[in-house]
Amino acid sequence: MAWDRNQMAARAAQELQDGWYVNLGIGIPTLVSNYIPEGVEVTLQSENGMLGMGPFPIEGEEDADLINAGKQTITELPQTAYFDSAQSFAMIRGGKIAMAILGAMEVAENGDLANWMIPGKLVKGMGGAMDLVAGVGRVVVVMDHANKHGQSKVLKECTLPLTGKAVVDRIITNFGVLDVVEGGLKIVETAEGVTEAELRAATEATIVD
Repeated sequence: MAWDRNQMAARAAQELQDGWYVNLGIGIPTLVSNYIPEGVEVTLQSENGMLGMGPFPIEGEEDADLINAGKQTITELPQTAYFDSAQSFAMIRGGKIAMAILGAMEVAENGDLANWMIPGKLVKGMGGAMDLVAGVGRVVVVMDHANKHGQSKVLKECTLPLTGKAVVDRIITNFGVLDVVEGGLKIVETAEGVTEAELRAATEATIVD
C-alpha cells in the first residue's frame, strides 16, 4: 500500500506555515489547496497574475476568466489581487514567495529537478518553473515514486532536461518523504503500509542514514 494523490497532497499541505505566500504547480500540487491545515493562513500565488486563490469552483459555477497557471478554473476570494505577469514574476524573482510545491518527472539526489519536458513530446512551454525554483525560499516536489514503467523517478542523476540544479529541498512521493542532504537523500518518513526497505528498494538515488 502507498499514498494516493490526495494523501500525497495532504502530506504536502503539512509543509505550509502561517503567513506564507505559496505557489502551487500543476498536477498533484493543485490538490494541496484542499488540505490547508486548520489555523494556518496561507496566500496562494499563481504566476499568471493572481494573489489569493480560492478553492476549485463547484460544477456549473465556473468562470472561464478565472484560471490558474495550469489553465484550470478557480475561484477568487474577497482579498484576491490581480496584476500582470511582470509583477507576478517580480514577486517570484524578488524572493517574496516562501515556498513552491511542484510536480516533477525526475529528481536527482543532489536536488536537481526535471519537470518541464520530455524530448520528442509536445511541450506547452517552461511556464514559471525555472523562475520559481530559482527565486522561492523552499522547493517541495510532489510526485509518484516511479514512472508508468515502474522505473524510479528519484535518481542519482536526472536524464531529462533540467529545470534547475540543486534546487529541491524535500521530495514527497506515494512511498514517503525524503530530504535532500549532503551525500544524497535522507528518509524523513514512509507512507502508511510502506516499509523503509521497500522505499530504499524503489529508489535509485543514494539514501544516507
